[in-house]
Amino acid sequence: MQTYRIDIILPLIIYLFLVFALSIYAYMKRKKTEQFTDYFIGNRTMGGFLLAMTLVATYISASSFIGGPGAAYQYGLGWVLLSMIQVPTVLLSLGILGKKFAILARKYNAITLSDMLYAQYKSRLIVWLASLTIVVAFIGAMTVQFVGGARLLEVSVGIPYEIGLLIFGIGTVIYTAFGGFRAGILNDAFQGLVMIIGAILLLVATIYVGGGIPAIVTRLHEINPALLTPQGPDNFMDLPFMVSFWVLVCFGVVGLPHTAVRCMAYKDSKAVHRGIIIGTIVITVIMFTMHLAGVFGRAIIQDDLSSPDGVVPLLMIRVLPPIAAGIFLAAPLAAIMSTINAQLLQVSSVIIKDLYVSMRPNKVHDDKKLTRLSIFITTLFGALLIFAAWKPPYMIIWLNLLAFGGLEAVFLWPLVLGLYWKNANATGALSAMLAGAISYTLLAIYNIKLCQFHAIIPSLLIGFVVFIVANYIGNHIGNYTKSRISNRCKQSVVNVIN
Repeated sequence: MQTYRIDIILPLIIYLFLVFALSIYAYMKRKKTEQFTDYFIGNRTMGGFLLAMTLVATYISASSFIGGPGAAYQYGLGWVLLSMIQVPTVLLSLGILGKKFAILARKYNAITLSDMLYAQYKSRLIVWLASLTIVVAFIGAMTVQFVGGARLLEVSVGIPYEIGLLIFGIGTVIYTAFGGFRAGILNDAFQGLVMIIGAILLLVATIYVGGGIPAIVTRLHEINPALLTPQGPDNFMDLPFMVSFWVLVCFGVVGLPHTAVRCMAYKDSKAVHRGIIIGTIVITVIMFTMHLAGVFGRAIIQDDLSSPDGVVPLLMIRVLPPIAAGIFLAAPLAAIMSTINAQLLQVSSVIIKDLYVSMRPNKVHDDKKLTRLSIFITTLFGALLIFAAWKPPYMIIWLNLLAFGGLEAVFLWPLVLGLYWKNANATGALSAMLAGAISYTLLAIYNIKLCQFHAIIPSLLIGFVVFIVANYIGNHIGNYTKSRISNRCKQSVVNVIN
């Protein structure tokens, strides 16, 4: 047993060594000038391949490699169909934000999402609300990733959860803190390739060990015929659930801050076109293979799992030779590390750029000092997240979707309408952000489902209506104020003449 575990660990050690090597390379390549911009968005130099891989690797996380297949194991083929809703995410993100977002980011010299919001709406209240939302929501989202990494090591290698959490967490935080954005995108490209190979390898091995697809389907029918239906056991995936899921993990992804930041950092329009094609292909392959492997794993693994999240690590050990298992173990770890990298840098940029620097607008800040402070904040926040993940939830997918929904409810309409509606103003944006945040929080906390829809549906509808109404009121007040000022000026001129 000990030899088997070492055979699994060795490929993983090699993989982690390559990750740190890329981080060191990125650190050495960091420009001596504009270090702060380079640390957070890599001086906007991404080509199409890197853009595609970083979007995919950032989006695909512990939920996609652990939580999603775990849900597919529990609910059947219907969940595989449901997961394919995520295929257009790269297309939507780059299609809606893409060129216009990048052009404006260069125009305003924006580094963070809050920079873009301030440039559009000229409101510090919006910046503060956006910053607070990102920090709070990412605490939940990143805690999920740390839990996923620790569970992987626990189930597959036999390392106790707490020790695995420390090993994985400390390693990820160090490479993120010192490598910055450039290390993130280089590792995203490498990790994206690892994810594709690992996902295909697991599905092929699962089908082989299960005796072929017909034998697996027969076994699933014997276990529960509902596993082969679109709705799943107990009609779990009904129409309201599917619509909610589509908004939550596809359309709403446009409003995720760490996705939006990557749409600011590519090189040119050619990179966008390549990124859409490559990214869509990659995300399709990974989503399909991983979730289908989760369902097929039900025919092989009949153990009493403490959590469905354990199915992928356990399946990996059952169907793959030790060396191959070690290679595959790198795939979900790659997904998790990429997501943590993006979200941790986002939080650091918010704390430093949007809060610390904005509080001292008249002070000239040294680029090197800001970069060093960013490294410190990233490390400190990562340590706090390791502590938060010490007691994991039962299924990580629900906590991850909860955090994503909160971000989408706050940011989607201010981002999209701010780009495409020239009359959008700060009153509408701030009101929509508050309405989205409050409605989503209340609906989620009290588990209120209007017409059986997930909280994200009514929250986005409320936010949209509030944006339109408040925007109209804001424009009306603005026009009235301008009119009063103009009349006073005219009266003053008349008085001077008389």
